[in-house]
Amino acid sequence: MKQLSLLAAALIFSATSLSSLGAEKGNAYVSNQDGGVTVINLESMEATSNIDIQAKSPRGIAVTADGKFLITANKDDNNISVIDRATGQLIKHIAVGKNPEFVRVHKGLVFVSTEPSSKGGPSPKMGEAVKEDDDDDKAPAIIAVVDLKKGKKVREIVGGPETEGIEFSKDGKKIIITNEADNTITVHNFATGKLLKTISTKEYGDRPRGIKVSPDGNTYLATLEYGNKFLVLDKKLDVIRTVETGQSPYGIAFDRKGERVFVASSKEKALQVYDAKTFEKIKDISTGNRCWHFSFTPDDKQILLACGKSDAVMVIDTETLEKTKEIANKEKPWGVVTYPKSMGSLDQP
Repeated sequence: MKQLSLLAAALIFSATSLSSLGAEKGNAYVSNQDGGVTVINLESMEATSNIDIQAKSPRGIAVTADGKFLITANKDDNNISVIDRATGQLIKHIAVGKNPEFVRVHKGLVFVSTEPSSKGGPSPKMGEAVKEDDDDDKAPAIIAVVDLKKGKKVREIVGGPETEGIEFSKDGKKIIITNEADNTITVHNFATGKLLKTISTKEYGDRPRGIKVSPDGNTYLATLEYGNKFLVLDKKLDVIRTVETGQSPYGIAFDRKGERVFVASSKEKALQVYDAKTFEKIKDISTGNRCWHFSFTPDDKQILLACGKSDAVMVIDTETLEKTKEIANKEKPWGVVTYPKSMGSLDQP
Protein backbone atom coordinates (compact mmCIF):
# COMPACT_ATOMS: atom_id res chain seq x y z
CA MET A 1 0.00 0.00 0.00
CA LYS A 2 2.86 2.31 0.90
CA GLN A 3 4.58 1.43 -2.37
CA LEU A 4 1.42 2.30 -4.29
CA SER A 5 1.20 5.63 -2.48
CA LEU A 6 4.80 6.39 -3.34
CA LEU A 7 4.19 5.42 -6.95
CA ALA A 8 1.10 7.61 -7.13
CA ALA A 9 3.02 10.49 -5.60
CA ALA A 10 5.82 10.00 -8.10
CA LEU A 11 3.36 9.98 -11.00
CA ILE A 12 1.67 13.12 -9.72
CA PHE A 13 5.06 14.81 -9.28
CA SER A 14 6.10 13.74 -12.77
CA ALA A 15 2.87 14.99 -14.33
CA THR A 16 3.13 18.26 -12.43
CA SER A 17 6.74 18.70 -13.51
CA LEU A 18 5.93 18.03 -17.15
CA SER A 19 2.96 20.37 -16.96
CA SER A 20 5.14 23.03 -15.41
CA LEU A 21 7.80 22.60 -18.08
CA GLY A 22 5.16 22.78 -20.80
CA ALA A 23 3.89 26.04 -19.37
CA GLU A 24 7.29 27.69 -19.44
CA LYS A 25 7.70 30.15 -22.28
CA GLY A 26 11.45 29.80 -22.53
CA ASN A 27 14.17 32.43 -22.82
CA ALA A 28 15.43 34.96 -25.33
CA TYR A 29 19.16 35.54 -25.84
CA VAL A 30 20.40 38.95 -26.94
CA SER A 31 23.89 39.55 -28.31
CA ASN A 32 25.39 42.86 -27.18
CA GLN A 33 28.19 44.52 -29.11
CA ASP A 34 29.40 46.24 -25.93
CA GLY A 35 28.99 43.22 -23.68
CA GLY A 36 28.05 39.56 -23.61
CA VAL A 37 24.65 37.93 -23.95
CA THR A 38 21.57 39.11 -22.06
CA VAL A 39 19.07 36.43 -21.03
CA ILE A 40 15.41 37.47 -21.03
CA ASN A 41 12.78 35.34 -19.31
CA LEU A 42 9.83 35.20 -21.72
CA GLU A 43 7.32 34.61 -18.92
CA SER A 44 8.15 37.82 -17.06
CA MET A 45 9.67 39.69 -20.04
CA GLU A 46 12.53 40.78 -17.80
CA ALA A 47 16.29 40.47 -18.21
CA THR A 48 17.36 37.86 -15.66
CA SER A 49 21.07 37.35 -16.24
CA ASN A 50 24.09 38.00 -18.44
CA ILE A 51 26.37 35.41 -20.00
CA ASP A 52 30.07 36.22 -20.17
CA ILE A 53 31.18 34.90 -23.56
CA GLN A 54 34.80 35.86 -22.77
CA ALA A 55 35.19 37.63 -26.11
CA LYS A 56 34.60 41.09 -27.58
CA SER A 57 31.82 42.54 -29.75
CA PRO A 58 29.41 39.63 -30.26
CA ARG A 59 27.01 40.19 -33.14
CA GLY A 60 25.55 37.09 -34.77
CA ILE A 61 23.87 34.68 -32.37
CA ALA A 62 22.29 31.24 -32.79
CA VAL A 63 20.97 28.26 -30.83
CA THR A 64 21.45 24.64 -31.85
CA ALA A 65 18.35 22.62 -32.71
CA ASP A 66 18.52 20.64 -29.47
CA GLY A 67 19.02 23.79 -27.39
CA LYS A 68 22.28 22.50 -25.98
CA PHE A 69 24.58 25.21 -27.32
CA LEU A 70 24.42 28.96 -27.77
CA ILE A 71 26.77 30.37 -30.44
CA THR A 72 27.99 33.96 -30.82
CA ALA A 73 30.16 35.51 -33.57
CA ASN A 74 32.74 37.77 -31.94
CA LYS A 75 33.87 40.53 -34.27
CA ASP A 76 36.97 41.79 -32.46
CA ASP A 77 38.33 38.36 -31.53
CA ASN A 78 37.78 36.66 -34.91
CA ASN A 79 36.14 33.66 -33.31
CA ILE A 80 32.89 32.15 -32.13
CA SER A 81 31.95 31.35 -28.55
CA VAL A 82 30.30 28.00 -27.89
CA ILE A 83 28.24 28.31 -24.69
CA ASP A 84 26.43 25.67 -22.67
CA ARG A 85 22.96 27.20 -22.92
CA ALA A 86 21.62 25.63 -19.71
CA THR A 87 24.50 26.75 -17.48
CA GLY A 88 25.74 29.82 -19.36
CA GLN A 89 29.30 28.51 -19.17
CA LEU A 90 31.80 28.98 -21.98
CA ILE A 91 32.81 25.65 -23.52
CA LYS A 92 35.18 26.79 -26.23
CA HIS A 93 36.32 29.53 -28.58
CA ILE A 94 36.79 28.47 -32.21
CA ALA A 95 38.74 30.64 -34.67
CA VAL A 96 36.76 31.35 -37.85
CA GLY A 97 38.35 34.34 -39.61
CA LYS A 98 38.33 38.13 -39.67
CA ASN A 99 35.24 40.12 -38.67
CA PRO A 100 32.71 37.33 -38.09
CA GLU A 101 29.16 38.61 -38.15
CA PHE A 102 26.19 36.44 -39.16
CA VAL A 103 25.63 32.96 -37.71
CA ARG A 104 23.31 30.12 -38.68
CA VAL A 105 23.27 26.55 -37.39
CA HIS A 106 22.05 23.76 -39.68
CA LYS A 107 22.45 19.98 -39.61
CA GLY A 108 24.97 20.13 -36.77
CA LEU A 109 27.16 22.67 -38.56
CA VAL A 110 27.71 26.34 -37.76
CA PHE A 111 27.92 28.72 -40.73
CA VAL A 112 29.61 32.05 -39.94
CA SER A 113 30.09 34.95 -42.34
CA THR A 114 33.51 36.60 -42.09
CA GLU A 115 34.57 39.83 -43.76
CA PRO A 116 38.28 40.19 -44.55
CA SER A 117 37.60 43.34 -46.60
CA SER A 118 35.71 45.12 -43.83
CA LYS A 119 37.59 48.06 -42.29
CA GLY A 120 35.21 48.54 -39.38
CA GLY A 121 33.65 51.85 -38.42
CA PRO A 122 30.42 53.23 -39.90
CA SER A 123 29.07 51.97 -43.20
CA PRO A 124 29.48 54.22 -46.26
CA LYS A 125 26.58 56.58 -46.81
CA MET A 126 23.94 55.79 -49.40
CA GLY A 127 25.28 56.62 -52.85
CA GLU A 128 28.83 57.09 -51.58
CA ALA A 129 31.45 55.68 -53.94
CA VAL A 130 33.59 52.80 -52.75
CA LYS A 131 37.33 53.46 -52.95
CA GLU A 132 38.85 51.66 -55.92
CA ASP A 133 42.49 51.92 -54.83
CA ASP A 134 42.33 49.33 -52.10
CA ASP A 135 42.41 45.74 -53.29
CA ASP A 136 41.27 44.53 -49.88
CA ASP A 137 37.87 46.14 -50.53
CA LYS A 138 37.31 43.48 -53.20
CA ALA A 139 38.46 40.52 -51.13
CA PRO A 140 35.77 37.84 -51.08
CA ALA A 141 34.09 37.07 -47.81
CA ILE A 142 34.39 33.58 -46.39
CA ILE A 143 31.64 31.53 -44.83
CA ALA A 144 33.41 29.48 -42.19
CA VAL A 145 31.84 26.07 -41.59
CA VAL A 146 32.36 24.73 -38.08
CA ASP A 147 31.64 21.16 -36.99
CA LEU A 148 30.54 21.34 -33.35
CA LYS A 149 31.33 17.68 -32.68
CA LYS A 150 34.89 18.15 -33.92
CA GLY A 151 35.13 21.58 -32.30
CA LYS A 152 36.85 23.20 -35.27
CA LYS A 153 36.41 24.86 -38.64
CA VAL A 154 36.22 22.10 -41.25
CA ARG A 155 35.83 24.03 -44.51
CA GLU A 156 35.10 27.39 -46.12
CA ILE A 157 32.65 28.73 -48.70
CA VAL A 158 33.75 31.71 -50.79
CA GLY A 159 31.09 34.41 -50.99
CA GLY A 160 31.12 37.94 -52.36
CA PRO A 161 32.78 40.92 -50.64
CA GLU A 162 31.25 41.60 -47.22
CA THR A 163 28.82 38.76 -46.85
CA GLU A 164 25.81 39.58 -44.69
CA GLY A 165 22.91 37.13 -44.51
CA ILE A 166 22.79 33.33 -44.68
CA GLU A 167 19.75 31.19 -45.47
CA PHE A 168 19.08 27.57 -46.43
CA SER A 169 16.68 26.20 -49.00
CA LYS A 170 13.70 24.23 -47.71
CA ASP A 171 15.18 20.95 -48.99
CA GLY A 172 18.51 21.72 -47.29
CA LYS A 173 20.48 21.35 -50.52
CA LYS A 174 21.42 25.00 -51.05
CA ILE A 175 22.87 27.90 -49.09
CA ILE A 176 21.80 31.41 -50.09
CA ILE A 177 24.11 34.29 -49.18
CA THR A 178 23.73 38.08 -49.46
CA ASN A 179 26.89 40.01 -50.37
CA GLU A 180 26.51 43.70 -49.65
CA ALA A 181 29.74 45.10 -51.14
CA ASP A 182 29.22 43.78 -54.69
CA ASN A 183 25.41 43.83 -54.64
CA THR A 184 24.85 40.13 -55.25
CA ILE A 185 23.01 37.17 -53.82
CA THR A 186 24.89 33.93 -54.35
CA VAL A 187 23.54 30.40 -54.22
CA HIS A 188 25.82 27.52 -53.23
CA ASN A 189 25.65 23.76 -52.92
CA PHE A 190 25.18 22.90 -49.24
CA ALA A 191 27.53 19.93 -49.20
CA THR A 192 30.37 21.33 -51.31
CA GLY A 193 29.98 25.10 -51.25
CA LYS A 194 30.13 25.17 -55.06
CA LEU A 195 28.67 28.35 -56.58
CA LEU A 196 25.42 27.50 -58.38
CA LYS A 197 24.00 30.92 -59.20
CA THR A 198 24.67 34.65 -58.83
CA ILE A 199 21.82 37.18 -58.68
CA SER A 200 22.76 40.84 -59.16
CA THR A 201 20.67 43.31 -57.16
CA LYS A 202 22.20 46.40 -58.80
CA GLU A 203 19.18 47.27 -60.93
CA TYR A 204 16.91 47.03 -57.88
CA GLY A 205 19.08 48.52 -55.14
CA ASP A 206 22.40 48.25 -53.33
CA ARG A 207 23.63 46.40 -50.25
CA PRO A 208 21.53 43.23 -49.91
CA ARG A 209 21.37 42.36 -46.21
CA GLY A 210 18.64 40.13 -44.80
CA ILE A 211 17.57 36.91 -46.55
CA LYS A 212 14.71 34.61 -45.56
CA VAL A 213 12.82 31.68 -47.06
CA SER A 214 9.08 31.27 -46.58
CA PRO A 215 7.78 28.41 -44.41
CA ASP A 216 6.60 26.52 -47.54
CA GLY A 217 9.96 27.03 -49.27
CA ASN A 218 8.44 28.67 -52.37
CA THR A 219 9.50 32.27 -51.79
CA TYR A 220 12.69 34.08 -50.76
CA LEU A 221 12.89 37.67 -49.56
CA ALA A 222 16.04 39.80 -49.48
CA THR A 223 16.28 43.31 -48.07
CA LEU A 224 18.21 46.01 -49.97
CA GLU A 225 19.54 48.49 -47.44
CA TYR A 226 20.33 51.17 -50.04
CA GLY A 227 17.34 50.36 -52.22
CA ASN A 228 14.74 50.88 -49.48
CA LYS A 229 12.93 47.77 -50.64
CA PHE A 230 13.01 44.01 -50.49
CA LEU A 231 13.26 41.57 -53.37
CA VAL A 232 10.79 38.75 -53.84
CA LEU A 233 12.31 35.67 -55.45
CA ASP A 234 10.58 32.46 -56.48
CA LYS A 235 11.55 28.88 -55.66
CA LYS A 236 14.18 28.93 -58.42
CA LEU A 237 15.62 32.14 -56.92
CA ASP A 238 14.54 34.29 -59.85
CA VAL A 239 13.48 37.85 -58.97
CA ILE A 240 9.75 38.30 -59.55
CA ARG A 241 9.12 41.69 -57.93
CA THR A 242 10.26 44.34 -55.50
CA VAL A 243 8.39 45.83 -52.53
CA GLU A 244 9.03 49.35 -51.22
CA THR A 245 10.01 49.70 -47.56
CA GLY A 246 11.11 52.45 -45.23
CA GLN A 247 14.71 53.59 -45.00
CA SER A 248 17.51 51.03 -44.58
CA PRO A 249 15.72 47.69 -44.21
CA TYR A 250 17.78 44.89 -42.69
CA GLY A 251 16.25 42.04 -40.66
CA ILE A 252 13.32 40.27 -42.32
CA ALA A 253 11.15 37.28 -41.41
CA PHE A 254 7.87 35.56 -42.14
CA ASP A 255 5.54 34.60 -39.33
CA ARG A 256 5.18 30.87 -38.68
CA LYS A 257 2.10 30.48 -40.91
CA GLY A 258 3.68 32.41 -43.75
CA GLU A 259 0.84 34.93 -43.71
CA ARG A 260 2.76 38.10 -42.84
CA VAL A 261 6.22 39.53 -43.45
CA PHE A 262 8.04 41.68 -40.90
CA VAL A 263 10.87 44.05 -41.85
CA ALA A 264 13.13 46.03 -39.51
CA SER A 265 13.65 49.34 -41.32
CA SER A 266 16.49 50.78 -39.27
CA LYS A 267 16.56 54.44 -40.29
CA GLU A 268 12.78 54.52 -40.60
CA LYS A 269 12.73 53.56 -36.91
CA ALA A 270 9.95 51.10 -37.65
CA LEU A 271 9.09 47.44 -37.79
CA GLN A 272 7.02 47.19 -40.95
CA VAL A 273 4.37 44.53 -41.52
CA TYR A 274 3.22 43.25 -44.93
CA ASP A 275 0.72 40.75 -46.25
CA ALA A 276 2.82 37.79 -47.46
CA LYS A 277 0.57 37.11 -50.49
CA THR A 278 -0.19 40.58 -51.82
CA PHE A 279 2.79 42.35 -50.20
CA GLU A 280 0.51 45.24 -49.31
CA LYS A 281 1.68 47.06 -46.22
CA ILE A 282 -0.39 46.34 -43.12
CA LYS A 283 1.26 48.66 -40.62
CA ASP A 284 4.35 50.57 -39.52
CA ILE A 285 5.17 49.95 -35.86
CA SER A 286 7.22 52.76 -34.33
CA THR A 287 10.36 51.38 -32.69
CA GLY A 288 13.73 53.03 -31.95
CA ASN A 289 17.25 53.64 -33.23
CA ARG A 290 19.29 51.05 -35.14
CA CYS A 291 16.85 48.19 -34.76
CA TRP A 292 18.32 45.44 -36.92
CA HIS A 293 17.21 42.00 -35.80
CA PHE A 294 14.20 40.47 -34.10
CA SER A 295 12.60 37.22 -33.04
CA PHE A 296 9.09 36.01 -32.36
CA THR A 297 8.53 34.34 -29.00
CA PRO A 298 8.02 30.55 -29.25
CA ASP A 299 4.25 30.97 -28.78
CA ASP A 300 4.21 33.53 -31.66
CA LYS A 301 2.39 36.08 -29.50
CA GLN A 302 5.15 38.65 -29.22
CA ILE A 303 8.22 39.94 -31.06
CA LEU A 304 11.47 41.04 -29.44
CA LEU A 305 13.39 43.63 -31.46
CA ALA A 306 16.99 44.57 -30.64
CA CYS A 307 17.52 48.34 -30.95
CA GLY A 308 21.22 49.03 -30.48
CA LYS A 309 21.19 52.81 -30.30
CA SER A 310 18.06 52.97 -28.20
CA ASP A 311 19.66 50.85 -25.47
CA ALA A 312 16.63 48.60 -25.44
CA VAL A 313 14.87 45.49 -26.65
CA MET A 314 11.36 46.39 -27.83
CA VAL A 315 8.45 44.02 -27.15
CA ILE A 316 5.64 44.03 -29.74
CA ASP A 317 2.27 42.28 -29.57
CA THR A 318 1.78 40.30 -32.80
CA GLU A 319 -2.02 40.56 -32.69
CA THR A 320 -2.45 44.27 -32.01
CA LEU A 321 0.86 45.18 -33.69
CA GLU A 322 1.58 47.61 -30.88
CA LYS A 323 4.72 48.07 -28.82
CA THR A 324 3.94 46.95 -25.27
CA LYS A 325 7.26 47.27 -23.48
CA GLU A 326 10.91 48.28 -23.63
CA ILE A 327 13.50 46.13 -21.85
CA ALA A 328 16.50 48.30 -20.99
CA ASN A 329 19.83 47.15 -22.41
CA LYS A 330 22.71 49.61 -22.45
CA GLU A 331 25.24 47.26 -24.06
CA LYS A 332 24.18 47.96 -27.68
CA PRO A 333 21.94 44.97 -28.48
CA TRP A 334 22.53 43.54 -31.98
CA GLY A 335 20.50 40.36 -32.39
CA VAL A 336 18.06 38.12 -30.59
CA VAL A 337 17.08 34.43 -30.73
CA THR A 338 14.99 32.23 -28.45
CA TYR A 339 14.81 28.71 -27.09
CA PRO A 340 12.53 26.95 -27.77
CA LYS A 341 13.48 28.12 -31.27
CA SER A 342 11.11 30.44 -33.08
CA MET A 343 10.74 32.47 -36.27
CA GLY A 344 12.88 35.56 -36.66
CA SER A 345 15.42 37.43 -38.75
CA LEU A 346 18.29 35.29 -37.38
CA ASP A 347 16.65 31.92 -36.89
CA GLN A 348 13.65 29.68 -37.44
CA PRO A 349 12.39 26.43 -35.89
